[in-house]
Amino acid sequence: MQTVAIKGGKDGLLVSLNETEEWQGVMADLAARIDQQNSFFVGARITLDVGARPVRKDELGSAKALLERRGLTLYAVLSESNTTIDAASALDLRANLITPPQSNGAPAAPPEEDGTFGVMIRRTVRSGRTVRSDGHVVIFGDVNAGAEIIAGGDIVVWGRLRGNVHAGAHGDESAFVCALDMTPTQLRIAGYISISPTDKRHKPKPEIALIRDSRIVVETWR
Repeated sequence: MQTVAIKGGKDGLLVSLNETEEWQGVMADLAARIDQQNSFFVGARITLDVGARPVRKDELGSAKALLERRGLTLYAVLSESNTTIDAASALDLRANLITPPQSNGAPAAPPEEDGTFGVMIRRTVRSGRTVRSDGHVVIFGDVNAGAEIIAGGDIVVWGRLRGNVHAGAHGDESAFVCALDMTPTQLRIAGYISISPTDKRHKPKPEIALIRDSRIVVETWR
């Protein structure tokens, strides 16, 4: 049974791992494939697709180290498991939550129930750290000054926002930023930018920033 499948993509190489085999065995097979074709892999950026397998932080860290020892970069992680997404976020890796395919005959979810992918981080993002996602970013904690959050979609901070944030980074002007206490150093939505967008003389309160009439406005988040 093939445990590792590799194909090229626009962001480098996509490495898909078997979901049922023991993790250490899959890692050994991956190392062997790379060592056998070193000239093919040299300097490549790797996107790791682990499917529905829940991968712990230590396991994902070992995969990252395995690749780095061979001169490769773990660029992103694709997973159907929130456990894996949390582990990738803890290691400051790009992480996209993918939706498993529906089985034949299963009723399709109505459009209003369709979800969108993103990253959820259950900790404070400290100064000097950067979180990136092509989808949404949800932070259960503070975003400290000197930290940076960049999202293709929305940014939700369940805490105090003091760092730099960029929502709708790929040009989505419908994106928004919301926080329980909005005091960012810099706030961007799509191509619009605002410095210290709100008057903070009042008591902190939940607020949302969005684009209206070709400018960023900040309103009470209800």
